[in-house]
This record gives sequence, C-alpha cells and structure tokens, in this order.
Amino acid sequence: MNLGNTISQLRERKGMNQGKFAEILSITQSYLSQIENNKRLPNIALLEKIGEELSTPLPFIFFLAMDEKDVPENKRTHFKVLEPVIKKFIGELIGIENED
Repeated sequence: MNLGNTISQLRERKGMNQGKFAEILSITQSYLSQIENNKRLPNIALLEKIGEELSTPLPFIFFLAMDEKDVPENKRTHFKVLEPVIKKFIGELIGIENED
C-alpha cells in the first residue's frame, strides 16, 4: 500500500502545493512531506481531515493506495481486472483525471 504517494497525487491533482495543504491541515510541511514519502503514518483523525480537504472518502483513498501485493495471491487475477475500472470510477466520482 502506498498511502503517502496516493495522498501526494490527490493533492497535486487538486492543484494544491505541499505548503498550502499542510497549512490547511494544521500540520508542518515537514510532517506532510514525511507522510507523502511513506516515512510517517498519519492517525485516523488526520486521515479523515485529509480525505475531507481532498473531497475524497477514506475508502477511496485506501483503494487508490492499494497495489497487487495488498491482495491475497489467489485474488490477484480479479484485482488486476477490476483495479483499472474501479480507479477510473473513483476518479470520475471525485473529479480527477485518471493518468493510468
């Protein structure tokens, strides 16, 4: 799971720089950088605030952060088929273009 990278991509797609987003979240830019680089894991309250500010429900953020390694081996074939469709659907729901 690449939660930090997903948060970074969503933030950038919403047109926010790291400094402004950190200010909105009432955290330091350094802490946000650590989160986005997967060096720190935010608590649930901060994750909820991130989701709210990015207009993205947490389950969507978690799904977007998933990769093949997060899925049981016997389900990976299904995941590979469904992942692009679900990511496209999530992108349409939250108003971002899918680059994949």
